[in-house]
Amino acid sequence: MQTDTQRTVDIDVLRRWVGRQEVLEDRIDAGPARRMRATLDGLVGNPALTGDAGASFGAPGQTLPPPWHWIYFLPEPPRTGLGGDGHPKLGGLLPPVALPRRMWAGSRLVFHDGLRIGEVARKVSTVRDVQMKEGRSGRLCFVTMHHEVFSGDVLKITEEQDIVYREEAAPGDKPAAPQPAPGGAQFSRQVDPDPVLLFRYSALTFNSHRIHYDRPYNAEVEGYAGLVVHGPLIATLLLDSAIEQAAVRGRRLTEFSFRAVSPLLDTAPFKVAGAAEGDTLKLWAEGADGRLATQASAILA
Repeated sequence: MQTDTQRTVDIDVLRRWVGRQEVLEDRIDAGPARRMRATLDGLVGNPALTGDAGASFGAPGQTLPPPWHWIYFLPEPPRTGLGGDGHPKLGGLLPPVALPRRMWAGSRLVFHDGLRIGEVARKVSTVRDVQMKEGRSGRLCFVTMHHEVFSGDVLKITEEQDIVYREEAAPGDKPAAPQPAPGGAQFSRQVDPDPVLLFRYSALTFNSHRIHYDRPYNAEVEGYAGLVVHGPLIATLLLDSAIEQAAVRGRRLTEFSFRAVSPLLDTAPFKVAGAAEGDTLKLWAEGADGRLATQASAILA
């Protein structure tokens, strides 16, 4: 007889979740947006968040910077519904993948229109696909989520999100050789992550995953030498660089995608950088050792 663990990594079982849907409604209140701006103070160049414009940020009707919708529509699992790593336990909207490591591996976003402070919006999330693969470190499960954000009947944002589950590394396994970051940056900014920045972002996103705040857990269980910088926080900083460059060029950001390559820790600074190629901005986050951490691109109109 199969155990629960064996069943929940069987693709036929997991694919029963394809098509499951959840609808969350939220008001785009100024409070979370102002706290996000305070958290990113000194790290962003979006003209709407700096100088005199930034001082008045949060007024009703102002456009919410992308991808700040990530601090709204937050699931609220009870404390007793969390696993040992701080993530919600298996089940619910996401399929019950019984693999212990879970990460937000990337997203592809289209910004049709901006959300505005004070309006009520809803997010429709659908399990689009579930795939099992064999990787260098063992079994991998890829879950593709499709999100649509509406205000009334107006579609504001479309997002496809990749979530990856993987097995724990076996004793003696060597990590993959780091991929070097691209050269030829035309713009860049250094980020010095610290526990306060990571704590604030975790609080804003109601993210209780222990890799972002529990240093002993990271060292003893996950094998990290420091606290892990949130993937969506890195993506937010990359996207901010794209918005800043779009403003310089008198353009508008329409699409953005990112893919996580390797983790960044709070033990060293990193860079967000990029270069323009026609209507596209090639973006990346680069560790202090020169390795590629996140790869991204933005399309301007």
